[in-house]
Amino acid sequence: MVIEDLSHEGNGVGRYQGYTLFVPGALPGERIQAKATKLKKQFGYARLMEIVEPAASRTVPPCPIYKRCGGCTLQHMDYQAQLEFKRKLVEDNLRRIGKIEGVPVHPTIGMEEPWRYRNKAQVPIGEEEGGLIGGFYAQRSHEIIDMEACLIQHEKSDEVVARVKEIAGKHGVRAYNEETHGGLLRHVVTKVGFATGQIMIVLITNGEKIPNRDALVNELVSSVPGVTSIVQNINTKKSNVIFGDETRVLWGEEYIYDTIGDVTFAISARSFYQVNPVQTERLYGKALEYAALTGEENVIDAYCGIGTISLFLAQKAKHVFGVEIVPDAIEDAKRNARLNGMNNVTFAAGEAETVIPKWYEEGNVADVMVVDPPRKGCDEKLLDTIVAMKPERVVYVSCNPATLARDLRILEDGGYRTVEVQPVDMFPHTSHVECVVRLYLKDE
Repeated sequence: MVIEDLSHEGNGVGRYQGYTLFVPGALPGERIQAKATKLKKQFGYARLMEIVEPAASRTVPPCPIYKRCGGCTLQHMDYQAQLEFKRKLVEDNLRRIGKIEGVPVHPTIGMEEPWRYRNKAQVPIGEEEGGLIGGFYAQRSHEIIDMEACLIQHEKSDEVVARVKEIAGKHGVRAYNEETHGGLLRHVVTKVGFATGQIMIVLITNGEKIPNRDALVNELVSSVPGVTSIVQNINTKKSNVIFGDETRVLWGEEYIYDTIGDVTFAISARSFYQVNPVQTERLYGKALEYAALTGEENVIDAYCGIGTISLFLAQKAKHVFGVEIVPDAIEDAKRNARLNGMNNVTFAAGEAETVIPKWYEEGNVADVMVVDPPRKGCDEKLLDTIVAMKPERVVYVSCNPATLARDLRILEDGGYRTVEVQPVDMFPHTSHVECVVRLYLKDE
């Protein structure tokens, strides 16, 4: 069978006697032998058995647990080929779902060094022969693959996880067991400030009491240079949700700090903060370019989170209004505005599709609208408000080309013209791609 394409998940796509098969690990242009594993009416899945003729883009994955871990899906593909795959994925979605053709989709902005780029790790903890293990879940399972190093995480995250396993195990801390709901340590979360070098360790526990807590904390502090915050998050729920509702500082500060461009951010245990700071600066820089601000514009930032894009825009805007559904994120956004001495920003907690129409009714009209929605895309009510409000420019930041294409179709039908699309590789060696899109109001 010859592989013709890649799916949005990075699986090879081939046809056998006209029947479509998805083959993980196969690349376009390869002739392979595969064994069917799951067949449906229109398509099926197959396991790669042998590569008869390899693609020119095939490379050897450097990660020793790549085939077992579900974290990366494209390490076997040359990086330049990954960037072109992501550009083509965006272009195909625009054409197929959005019926948008002829719009420039620029080459994907990649990384000079596409390794060790993640500033955050969320590592599940388990037990094996009496000792603590920690790593990532195997593909499509909750089996924990123990690891010593993850090549897309900051090196400090590897060091923290290794020390936690060693020190917590020595002090009698047991790992959480999903089946029995017993044990204590569920996850270790690390956050690293790339610009500041500050490190936060979050211990997520199935209960309040940590055996030998003070000794454990002191040993972590002394064994990992750069640690400025150790936090406990308590999660006793029987669910796959990582964080619980209660967070306590065990040692050090409640926040670590990092900078993107000229803007400083305070990051708490539960703050959402882009995981690739190098590419985030490029992503937001492109959003700022597409907003084409002169200092006279009112800007609305829907889905503003902790104010990352809002504060970038505030450097050039007259005033920025940000809205976010998570109240804690809005408090972080206000704190970050104060931290940077920015007075031309206003943040509100609530659903973008509720708050922004209310602002519109009150006469708060945006010259520029920026949206950065979750994977499900923009709420239809928000899109209707944009069409009614008619800001001169819309900047759409997307993490899902499919919902992006759907929403662009609605905006185009409502009077907007998609001018250009810039993919940005925020997550090298995975199939994910972010985009920044420039839209202008059509001349009436």
